[in-house]
Amino acid sequence: MTPQELRALCLSFNAAVEDFPFSPEISVFKVLGKMFALSWIDARPLKVNLKCDPEDAIRLRADHPGLIAPGYHMNKRHWNTVTVDGELPDRLVRELVEDSYDLVVAGLPRAERLRLDRP
Repeated sequence: MTPQELRALCLSFNAAVEDFPFSPEISVFKVLGKMFALSWIDARPLKVNLKCDPEDAIRLRADHPGLIAPGYHMNKRHWNTVTVDGELPDRLVRELVEDSYDLVVAGLPRAERLRLDRP
């Protein structure tokens, strides 16, 4: 997955926006003001921090050592850093990004979830 494909994927979700609150090199993808992905879009290898269910996070790290690690500068229980350099299948990366978005949306008030068509 290329940086452009990762950006397009993150922005493909309802109400998703890209922001640069930390620096121009760090893309933060948010839904209704809540972060669901953070990436150094121009870094090599390409990496993205994604929110994850704590039990899934542990399993994913064990299944993909060196490619999925505890979230860099994030709550290690709820965030993973995923290396997107072609070794992980694009399908898995897409699922992880969508899961991150869904977890953040699930924490939003019901009225906002309904506006996003995600009850």
